[in-house]
Amino acid sequence: MNAPAPSQPLAIAAEDVRAASMRIKGQVIRTPTLESRTLGQLTGARVFLKFENLQFTAAYKERGALNRLLALTEEERKRGVIAMSAGNHAQGLAFHARRLGIPATIVMPRFTPVVKVQQTESHDAEVVLYGEKLEEASDHAHEIARKRGLVFIHPFDDPLVMAGQGTAALEMLEDAPEIDTLVVPIGGGGLISGCATIGKAMKPDLDIVGVQAELYPSMKATVAGEPIVADGDTLAEGIAVKFPGSNTVPVVRALVSEILLVAERDLERAVSMLLAIEKTVVEGAGAAGLAALLAHGRRFRGRNVGLVLAGGNIDTRLLANVLLRDLVRAGRLARLRIRLKDRPGQLYGVARVFDQQQVNILEVSHQRIFTNLPAKGLVTEIECETRGDDHLARLIEALRGAGYDVNRVELD
Repeated sequence: MNAPAPSQPLAIAAEDVRAASMRIKGQVIRTPTLESRTLGQLTGARVFLKFENLQFTAAYKERGALNRLLALTEEERKRGVIAMSAGNHAQGLAFHARRLGIPATIVMPRFTPVVKVQQTESHDAEVVLYGEKLEEASDHAHEIARKRGLVFIHPFDDPLVMAGQGTAALEMLEDAPEIDTLVVPIGGGGLISGCATIGKAMKPDLDIVGVQAELYPSMKATVAGEPIVADGDTLAEGIAVKFPGSNTVPVVRALVSEILLVAERDLERAVSMLLAIEKTVVEGAGAAGLAALLAHGRRFRGRNVGLVLAGGNIDTRLLANVLLRDLVRAGRLARLRIRLKDRPGQLYGVARVFDQQQVNILEVSHQRIFTNLPAKGLVTEIECETRGDDHLARLIEALRGAGYDVNRVELD
């Protein structure tokens, strides 16, 4: 996908990222870059993880926000800043603005989860809830900026923000210089623009790969000159951006070799795997790199791959759902629909098979009314816990061998 050298200079250069690194040094956490041997064994690649979910606000967004704040004049600091964000940019900007004594206003769409509003307000930012969509909130933020003389700080389409985000790749390549492939999530393009700029300067043959959710392929479509079709509920809401930045697109076009798409199933699997294997909580957008590695395994086999775990802000209830759904896909949890005859001992006979197969029953429900079975027929659904797909298959085989009509209830 790499294009010829652009006729116009790109928005940032490697020296901008290095300057940002010096500017923010000691004010954000230099997060660790660690090799995951287990993920390497599973994927056939050497896998290095950059744990940006360990920043104070649990996301890389602090880097760009801080770099932009530190570039304000004294007069601009007194006036204050404003941003539109429903997530990590809001918290990163609010946190560092308070630290620096800069008034901050954040405009969020009305649908923003309460926990994110509360976290942003906890950093003493003024939160304005406006509009149903991000575009409406953005327009309102610009209107407030004009009326009150505030400095608008874009979440990704700002050269200083882009340069700040690139410091993650600078640290990563310093800590693990053997990395030959960098896999980076793409929403608006700020993170991958900064990472690609410094990455190519440090290692000209570095392979830069972007990742987007299938539901929001806006950068991929833009670079390819295709219409943008982006909509729907994605686990990776942090990269659910409908229109990439005017500053970021040329950088991606020039320096990124490929943009891969990942399905919701891949994102869920990656989130679950990072918690199970690395014992680290990563949000959907932050796990997009690993999702690409799992979904496009041949592309990375034998390579030294660096993944940016971009953030860890995920609702605990959503995380629980993701983990349980992953157990279902692995056969560790299952729901079986069993057709029974309406006579004594039927359920006892079923339970005895479960006991013989050493499968734990979690929940049992009978259905006599809402069924197309004869009036004397019934259906029971049993939720159970097994050791995996093989164990579940043996249970189903044993039930059928005992004369029961049984089917597995699958996830949609």
